[in-house]
Amino acid sequence: MSSWPLLSLLVWLPIVGALPVLLAGARRPRAARWIALLVSLATFAVSLLMLHGFNADSGAMQFTESHVWIAALNAHYALGVDGISVALILLTTFTTILVIVGAWEVIQDKVHQYMAAMLVLEALMLGVFCALDALLFYVFFEAMLIPMFIIIGVWGGPRRVYATIKFFIYTFLGSIFMLIGLIYLYLKAGTFDIATLQALHLTLPEQTWLFFAFLLAFAVKVPMVPVHTWLPDAHVEAPTGGSVVLAAVMLKIGGYGFIRFSLPITPDAASHYAWLVIALSLIAVVYIGYVALVQEDMKKLVAYSSIAHMGFVTLGLFIVFALLRSSPDGVMAGLGMQGAMVQMISHGFVSGAMFTCIGVMYDRLHTRQIKDYGGLVNVMPWFAVFMVFFGMANAGLPGTSGFVGEFMVILASFAADPWIALVAAFTLIIGAAYTLWLVKRVVWGEVTRPQVAAMKDINAREAFVLGAFALAVLALGVWPEPLVHLMNASVTGLVQKLALSKV
Repeated sequence: MSSWPLLSLLVWLPIVGALPVLLAGARRPRAARWIALLVSLATFAVSLLMLHGFNADSGAMQFTESHVWIAALNAHYALGVDGISVALILLTTFTTILVIVGAWEVIQDKVHQYMAAMLVLEALMLGVFCALDALLFYVFFEAMLIPMFIIIGVWGGPRRVYATIKFFIYTFLGSIFMLIGLIYLYLKAGTFDIATLQALHLTLPEQTWLFFAFLLAFAVKVPMVPVHTWLPDAHVEAPTGGSVVLAAVMLKIGGYGFIRFSLPITPDAASHYAWLVIALSLIAVVYIGYVALVQEDMKKLVAYSSIAHMGFVTLGLFIVFALLRSSPDGVMAGLGMQGAMVQMISHGFVSGAMFTCIGVMYDRLHTRQIKDYGGLVNVMPWFAVFMVFFGMANAGLPGTSGFVGEFMVILASFAADPWIALVAAFTLIIGAAYTLWLVKRVVWGEVTRPQVAAMKDINAREAFVLGAFALAVLALGVWPEPLVHLMNASVTGLVQKLALSKV
């Protein structure tokens, strides 16, 4: 199986499948929906086939493919995956199916274009997670902006033009610095091969400049404070499917970039400036949590919640350096990085589910204001079950996926510095505050508005989407071992490489 071009099939299948979706045209929306669903199911099946043939006990890249792409630049169409990549690929293919099913009846205008844009976006995100050539990575990284720009700009809310331009400017400007860093590395190594770039011996000044070039690109994508302001606007204006993909997958590409570029290529500079990223992560965890607490728009509240939860990802990735100084064996450092990865996957499920719940309410009442709801448990009892469950997961309730990653990061942080752990753990209180405050005002209480009293409970399609998210959240919360084992060899290899670097 390792000789099959599974990764090329994985990346190009959604792009090729988008063509018949577009050809279905505006007059055949039903055909466009079914073709898009079949393509997404086929892509998910390929990702499962890849998982079946993947050796989780090896930290090496597997299913590798390499073909000359631009000979003059020594750039290659090179693909490969390790445990970290596989986990994020599965998250992407799983989420795309639910996004397409979720938009089945919601998107009525230009259905074929919407579905095609979603499939192309899926392909480009998968390309990011598979790329072993830095130039190829950059092309996929930048190309993702186009379908998401279209999704928000065409099917978004009243301020969609403002949100799309802000989204594009922030992410594009940040990635320009990454391109400059990649060009410098190319001039040093004569290749864009990521493994070769990771093996380069760079001086601390060189690493410092490169570290901040990468930081600007990936911090915007996560997003980290203070370059986070594009995210709430993008979420508020995006259609439900756009918000789900943006939160569940696209934000994770920032964390993935840190793992592929910042940590292994500039380990000494990353260690030297880890305090800065840790400080910004703690600010995101605490300050942004308070910002979420005062939001009256449900989408904005969950968007700010995403920024706070992604702060745990960057905290887990960079607390590694403090742990390696105190414990060179790397056991606790591995726990911190594992926690960051589990948090990424968990946040994909939980945030995707939360935005889906908001979309279900918006489709019925056409408002995202919290004050316009209240007492939904009386008229939508099944929806209330899912809403409360995902709210508990968002607050980090034990037994849900929201608890596992955060607990691992807090435990690793405590081994590094109890004060860091104390600040990080404070998010459990803030997260519970804004999430329960949202659930209380929307779900519980008496129905006071006739529009709310007329709302109908979820249908079979919505129950399928929310049920799939719920099963994923519960499975990861109760039994995280398969995911941890899948990524363990890759995480251990990266931690061992970082342990050899000198501050």
